[in-house]
Amino acid sequence: MTPEMKILRPVAILASFLMLTASAMAQMSLTPPAAQTPPAAASQPASKPKPRPAAKKPEAAKPATPAAATVTVTPAPVPDDPNVDLVYGAYQRGQYKSAFDLAIKRVQDTGDPKAMTMLGELSANALGVKRDDAKAAEWYKRAADGGDREGMFALAMMRLAGRGGPVNREEAVRLLASAAKLGNPKAAYNLALLYLDGQTLPQDLRRSAELLRLAADAGNAEAQYALATFYKEGTGVPKDVEKSVRLLQAASLADNVDAEVEYAIALYNGTGTPKNEAAAIALLRKAAKQNSPIAQNRLARVLVSAPGAPADQLVEGFKWHLIAKTAGKGDPELDETMSKLSPADRGKAEALARKWLGTK
Repeated sequence: MTPEMKILRPVAILASFLMLTASAMAQMSLTPPAAQTPPAAASQPASKPKPRPAAKKPEAAKPATPAAATVTVTPAPVPDDPNVDLVYGAYQRGQYKSAFDLAIKRVQDTGDPKAMTMLGELSANALGVKRDDAKAAEWYKRAADGGDREGMFALAMMRLAGRGGPVNREEAVRLLASAAKLGNPKAAYNLALLYLDGQTLPQDLRRSAELLRLAADAGNAEAQYALATFYKEGTGVPKDVEKSVRLLQAASLADNVDAEVEYAIALYNGTGTPKNEAAAIALLRKAAKQNSPIAQNRLARVLVSAPGAPADQLVEGFKWHLIAKTAGKGDPELDETMSKLSPADRGKAEALARKWLGTK
């Protein structure tokens, strides 16, 4: 195979979900497949870990098919208040009815806005109580009026989604701006996307980059990935490949799959970072196991194109090729190479792919 590979970069916003299109545009020593836009990142505007003990994946889900947006937010009680800690502790343990009762008491006793945000969270997600979007929006509004940035953010998401009341983008923007000013990174990230989208707000790439930087500096992986793309392309900021790669590294350490793929390609090529093919392959394998069709395709190309690749490596490579193909990442060049495999090795690759896909 001739040495070049590309990955699509973020070029659009799914306005209804306020999420960047999952992508990249990096060179790699393999022939590019037919250009296809990868599946859009499907998560709500800012991801939140599901409360323990339910061992579920974070709501981001990153590259999956868009689903109906649900608004959740993990309240961040002040750590030096033992009463609020009791509320949050019950929430984390999955004792939602206890969290609700404790939060109600806290509101009655002190009018604490963080407890109001907790009540909104529980009502919005049917945790310990019946789901009630209108009641959740009411609690979030009371929390926002009391100055709680988490309540502001959650109410903004409800206003954008039209939950608990009609869609109100103007109010949502005001709430996001207030929450971002108070240091909420999720609010800064989503406000940045609105400036990038250019529909709710006039497009302002420089302002979008500033807000992404605020969120990225606070550790928001989605913002780190988006800002990396800005630096890579010179969008709203001066072009700086090394800054882009550092941000990709940070986002990949936080398990952002899109960042893992693009950082792996940077490592493979030595672009903006020392070349490290072994680390690149390990990272592509990690992303492939997280069901990234792009990673699966690129990993297949790397494994198959390696000079003198042993039979077991070829089998693994074609396994990932077949898996990526089922997700729409077909690769005619890999199809042609696979046709030259021995029947035994081809059968092994097909069996491994079926096992991964859970098919017979």
